[in-house]
Amino acid sequence: MTKIASVATYPVSVPRKVPVWTAHERSTAWNAILTEVRTDDGLVGHGIIHAGPAPRVCDYVAKFGEFVRGMDAMATTAVWERLFALTSPRPGAIEGRPDIPAPLARPDRTVAMAAIGGIDIALWDLKGKAAGMPVYRLLGGENRPLHTYATGGYYRGVSDEEYGEELAGFLALGYRAVKLKCGAGSVEQEARRIATVRRVIGDALDLMLDMNAPYDLPDCIDFARRVEASNIFWLEEPLHWYLQPADFARLAAATSIPLAHGERELTRFAVRDFITIGGIRYVQFDATRAGGFTEALRVAQLAEQHGAILAPHTAPELHGHLVLAMPRCTFGVESHGGPETDPLHYGLFREHPHLHDGKLVISDKPGFGLEIDWDFVAKHAATGASGRAFGS
Repeated sequence: MTKIASVATYPVSVPRKVPVWTAHERSTAWNAILTEVRTDDGLVGHGIIHAGPAPRVCDYVAKFGEFVRGMDAMATTAVWERLFALTSPRPGAIEGRPDIPAPLARPDRTVAMAAIGGIDIALWDLKGKAAGMPVYRLLGGENRPLHTYATGGYYRGVSDEEYGEELAGFLALGYRAVKLKCGAGSVEQEARRIATVRRVIGDALDLMLDMNAPYDLPDCIDFARRVEASNIFWLEEPLHWYLQPADFARLAAATSIPLAHGERELTRFAVRDFITIGGIRYVQFDATRAGGFTEALRVAQLAEQHGAILAPHTAPELHGHLVLAMPRCTFGVESHGGPETDPLHYGLFREHPHLHDGKLVISDKPGFGLEIDWDFVAKHAATGASGRAFGS
């Protein structure tokens, strides 16, 4: 048996030259947490977490690592279930037994699910390396060029035309579909901004809207009707965070534009209701934010069973393997452009999936096929981060 021996985390942060905004929050840097799992027989796997705050996430990875030390590193489902059980009450948990820790505090569920995801992704990388094949092949998929799109248009105080020119620049990099950050203004302002961007980029590019939960239901119905003339591919995260699948269902019935959602959901159980009740067509579960690859596979199978389409949120170098393994129900993957607009991931990995004519080509190397640039990790280590580890 290949046993889990140690776990480490390496938070990485690359400062932005100019801070930007989504409709929801300000960003001053590109951030990620690299996870590393080592086995007793010398295998090493890596994962990525896109969640914070980094110190709390890293602490949970370390705690969880202690709890699964000695488990079979190939038993990804067993490891996942053991960690997920920590989020709920269990018999014996309040008795102080070391083998059954007390349930996690409710406010910690988001960071805990992120920590589970980081460990799980690293274990899938290990599993692929142990088998000598890429993860997608381990899952029964075959390689093919993947449709991809580039996200841009983060708010930074420029004209509507300049946002359009930014997205049009992705065409020169080889993209054939783009996504615009929107939702920070009124319905009227955003509709004008989107119409301008569509005019600048022309009709050849598919245009998605990433809204970051800006509107209540009546305003969002108004917004959707105003932007339909701009030939919008989907509305992503259109409604306020507290609105539920029933509200999405009403929005879906009121517009011809498909809805996309899922990146902020923590488990398949919430995503299930958005698929079956909420009328979303594109499922954007993000393994690097919560749950990892094991939970993302369950979400993908759920989407296929209900005729929804898998379109994972960001991290194409990881999620591409999921898309390749589920060919019947997938749209493609998300990128953030090239090295200028995504310096963290182009710097973190020595090789990046190749883009040609709007299609991404995933590596055939074992695991996720990613070689870490440790000089980059050291150069951009977040404050106080030198690799938190347990074991030896």
